[in-house]
Amino acid sequence: MRNRNIPPSMDLDLEATGFESEEEEEDDDDEYDDEQQQHPQTYNIINIPSSSHSNPNNSTEPYLGMEFDSELSARAFYNAYARRIGFSTRVSVCLRSRKDSSVIRRRVVCSREGFRRNPENHDPKRHRSVTRVGCKAQITVKKRGGPLGRWYISKFIKDHNHDLVPPDRVHNLRSHRRVNGAARSLIDTLHAAGMGAAEVMTVLIKESGGIDNVGFTKVDCQNYMTSSSKRSLGSGSQLVFDFLKKMSEEDPSGFFYSFQGDSESSSGNIFWADANARKNYEYFGDAVVFDMAYRRGRFKVPFAPFTGWNHHGQPVLFGCALMLNESEASFVWLFTTWLQAMYGRYPVSLTTDQDRIIHSAVLQVFPDTRHRFSKWDVFGEVQERLIDVSGVHPEFESELRRCVNLSETVDEFESSWKSLVGRYGLLDNEWLQLMYRNRHQWVPVYLRDTFFGDLSAIHGSDTSNSYFDGFITPTTTVQTLIKQYEKGIAYRYEMEVKEDYDTLNTAPDLRTPSPMEKQAAGLYTRKIFARFQEELVETLAYAATLLDDARSQATYRVAKYGEENRAHFVRFNVFRKKASCSCQMFEFAGLVCRHILAVFRVINVLTLPSHYILKRWTRNAKSILLDKGARELQNSVEESYSARYDSLSREVMSYVEMGSESVDIYGVARDALREAAKKVADAKKPRPAPVQSTSDNNENHESSQSCDTDQDKKIQELTTELEGARQRCESYRQNLFSLLKNMEEQKLKISVKAQSVRLNLGNELVAEESK
Repeated sequence: MRNRNIPPSMDLDLEATGFESEEEEEDDDDEYDDEQQQHPQTYNIINIPSSSHSNPNNSTEPYLGMEFDSELSARAFYNAYARRIGFSTRVSVCLRSRKDSSVIRRRVVCSREGFRRNPENHDPKRHRSVTRVGCKAQITVKKRGGPLGRWYISKFIKDHNHDLVPPDRVHNLRSHRRVNGAARSLIDTLHAAGMGAAEVMTVLIKESGGIDNVGFTKVDCQNYMTSSSKRSLGSGSQLVFDFLKKMSEEDPSGFFYSFQGDSESSSGNIFWADANARKNYEYFGDAVVFDMAYRRGRFKVPFAPFTGWNHHGQPVLFGCALMLNESEASFVWLFTTWLQAMYGRYPVSLTTDQDRIIHSAVLQVFPDTRHRFSKWDVFGEVQERLIDVSGVHPEFESELRRCVNLSETVDEFESSWKSLVGRYGLLDNEWLQLMYRNRHQWVPVYLRDTFFGDLSAIHGSDTSNSYFDGFITPTTTVQTLIKQYEKGIAYRYEMEVKEDYDTLNTAPDLRTPSPMEKQAAGLYTRKIFARFQEELVETLAYAATLLDDARSQATYRVAKYGEENRAHFVRFNVFRKKASCSCQMFEFAGLVCRHILAVFRVINVLTLPSHYILKRWTRNAKSILLDKGARELQNSVEESYSARYDSLSREVMSYVEMGSESVDIYGVARDALREAAKKVADAKKPRPAPVQSTSDNNENHESSQSCDTDQDKKIQELTTELEGARQRCESYRQNLFSLLKNMEEQKLKISVKAQSVRLNLGNELVAEESK
């Protein structure tokens, strides 16, 4: 049987996939809200313009051949479309494979599809209004063959046989009602303060700028408050507790865990961090993300990891939490506990969901840490709160993203924002006004003076990279959580080992004769070098023009050929060899931008100054012992010649800058330098030998001279001995550092070899099993 609604090239081979008969899932008022596992923002669509049924100019409306990463993505997309149009959706029938019983075809329908069944002799306890009117509107999505097969729309019926709901009432439809993350935190906090559902809803309506913007009803609020008092890990809690005890027994000094409230209560929040997570924080704990994807994806388990980025730009783990309660007190407890596990070291920056309750907790626990709202969370809110605008103007969201991501100056953002909200008549939209007031916490142009380590956001990219992506999913239960957690840990470890191996054994291709490129190739990891190399090569298309050369600081205007109207300004300190760019890429991501590199090319700076090499991005990012040794050497009184030279040079340059500010100060500085030069010259002169007295009448004086001579001789001997000891210590120190470095490299090579052997054994086992 072949579906006649799709082209033959898009149909699946029914015999090959082994379909069983179509099955009807229970769907009596089982609308989308019951089964949806993913927030609308997470769908990933790939258009197929070659299809005769495609509609690439309006991707907000379904069309035959439209592709998705998963069934959940397709369902999320159709539900978002339904909200824009004005109807509710419901998951209907599916088709399963005979091989593994997985779903390979799914139908999602209008919630008013079909007719309610009324069995004979059935006397309902309450009479329910008629909601099913036989509407035919629907989509059917099918999975292509193969383990990585994508899903595509094979059938689409657009027309409805009933009136659609206007935009100001669509939030009442069941599939579009959701108690979102920020609302949950506020409800938990107000509920803990003794407020009832009616009082909580009053606060929510005021906070959201009207009941239409709340996103759910009073009944939903009451249901959430009732369920919150009963929220627990359920029968799977013992698996979690057993895992925590086992890990603590195996590594009592390294593994950390804590319960909020009663110990081992299945209804309290939990935090844990293993030894690797705590060690990784020592290396890469400058930028932290508190990932609450479970809110956006409607996960069954409220699993929230603390993550960051390692020296390859990969996600790295700093600990995990199970958030059964989201009140302000719970977040304060969690952040305090996490900070304790991380030895009390505060991060430079912290990224969380956009949530007033979380923000308040961050201010209490991390007063000096820069707090950023996740752009993913904000744009997810855009899709929910401005769905009516997107329905009328499909291009609105893409224009908003360009305004936020591509604005390079504050003035450019302010101008673009005002133009955007004015053009779409949103000047009075209270939620957008709130987002504008909070712009310093989520719009990149206001955050570039702080390190976030987010390389994907350098040039306006909107990608997200969750540590447990693909392992902890909306379908993960408490019973399978620990197993999936361990799988995710093992996978990320393998990925890091692979990158370490590739960095050590794969020489990068150099694209220029620049000594700086060769230097960076030997310093950075492979992935980070590729980023730097991209910036370096781009300088060939940029021109740096000197605008001002006042005293010790020069200002350059840097612009790309053909785009002279989009210039950046670089200020370069001649004495310190330090440059700052208006794009602030180095401050934000820790890599030198193409604009500074263009200035370096003009002024003949051929190698990268040391202060532009952020150790966290280098091959030796994890060699902390070497760092400590270097710091001790720097603080030592007996410094090397080069260290003394560099130290004096910095002080002199700073002195020259101050002395050049005015004529009067210049005169004072010149006289002081001349006086200092005389003292240095006197100090360099050899000291005369002590003169002995020849007077026979001054025996006491002769005795004193003899004593002084003996003391000088003893001091000279001790000084010589001390110098010898210092030289031996210096030799030992050099040997020790060399040994430690070799140990680090051998450790990495052994780890790579072990991984290679394990992979080979796995391949051999698979080959034997296939025989």
